[in-house]
Amino acid sequence: MIRVDANYILRYLLNDNPEMANIAEQLFLNEQVFIANEILAEVVYVLLGVYEIAKIDIADKLIDLIYAETILTDNKAIIIEALTIFKHQTLDFVDCLLCSYSQIDEIKSFDKKLNRYIQNKKNKAPL
Repeated sequence: MIRVDANYILRYLLNDNPEMANIAEQLFLNEQVFIANEILAEVVYVLLGVYEIAKIDIADKLIDLIYAETILTDNKAIIIEALTIFKHQTLDFVDCLLCSYSQIDEIKSFDKKLNRYIQNKKNKAPL
């Protein structure tokens, strides 16, 4: 299995270096590639903080990438949900991952905003 770092994903998504973007695209199209959650978090951080890309655009681009058959993650459904939460809420991406994982694991946090979101989600109350 091949694992990529954040730079591979960034070059692919941003196409700011066409040669590297093409190499990344060929890899993503033709090989099984594992993307770890911490790499996704770094990609989100860079796209949001450095490139000032809108959350909705970041989430949509990463969801498209994650849906590719050649892309492997710890749990696609959890990551897709986390990205969906991310684009609609004011939580950071790591907190969105925790919210998503709250479906299958108990989450303990001192973060009031995170705890409120998780509780509302469990109660299916509107936010």
